Amino acid sequence: MNRQNFRKKVDQLWKNLTSSVDHINRSDDDVVIRSEKILMETDFAIRQLKDLLQQYRFSDWSDEIHFFKSTKPQFTAVYIYHSKVLAIESSKPYADPQALKSYYENERSNLLYFYNEQKEFISYYRRKSTYLDKKYFVRFKFDFKLKLSPELYSYDEEFSTSHDHIVSQILANDLLDYYLMNKINAVQGVEKSIGQINTLEWTGPKVALIELLYALHQTRCFNGGNSDLAEIFRWAENSLNINLGNYHKILGEIRLRKTERTKFLILLRDNLEQYLDDLDI
Repeated sequence: MNRQNFRKKVDQLWKNLTSSVDHINRSDDDVVIRSEKILMETDFAIRQLKDLLQQYRFSDWSDEIHFFKSTKPQFTAVYIYHSKVLAIESSKPYADPQALKSYYENERSNLLYFYNEQKEFISYYRRKSTYLDKKYFVRFKFDFKLKLSPELYSYDEEFSTSHDHIVSQILANDLLDYYLMNKINAVQGVEKSIGQINTLEWTGPKVALIELLYALHQTRCFNGGNSDLAEIFRWAENSLNINLGNYHKILGEIRLRKTERTKFLILLRDNLEQYLDDLDI
């Protein structure tokens, strides 16, 4: 299997997983049931990813680094995040709002231990540094002078490097921090949206909003690019009082447009440019 085919199959596997996660999150099940279902889907996807890797030989170090720094962690992060959500929500107390608020705040403070313990690597990763990538993201290249995870020796050495799991934890904990903040604010009766002002409703075409939301997601505009698509669409539906229905199907219709596929984005650009031109007069 060559690099192009390998990455194409991995990309399809990721699309299938995110679609499954989105479908589950849009169900009427409670968060515990949804998390359990997502964990099963993610476990299956990670096993498939491992099978694909066994059929492929990296062409060079950069190819291997890309896989273990970017590709694998996004799969594993989904599993870690939903494992933690499941643990938190299945163990939460059925208590008064203040006790529940303290529970979520305590869970959030637990994240600080990880951030403090791994602050040097987190800084390296967030600055998009690359000078230690061969030590961090190439298999069988462990440098014992670096801080290694204590669980390292239980990892599958064919499917792991010294730090790919830590990248997954960074991604998952960033999502979890946002999740817990929303829970804390919900308990306090504070909505992290425009709910404190007059309600706004989307009165344009649904397809236009879907086009816009996909563009914002692809540009990584929410939570540093760590929000999943379903989360963004649920936020838009709740905030703008609209049901966007099967937006995956609508995206397919957008793709099939024969002329300008991003009509609404072009309209936005043209209208803003006209407004700016008018201000210059």
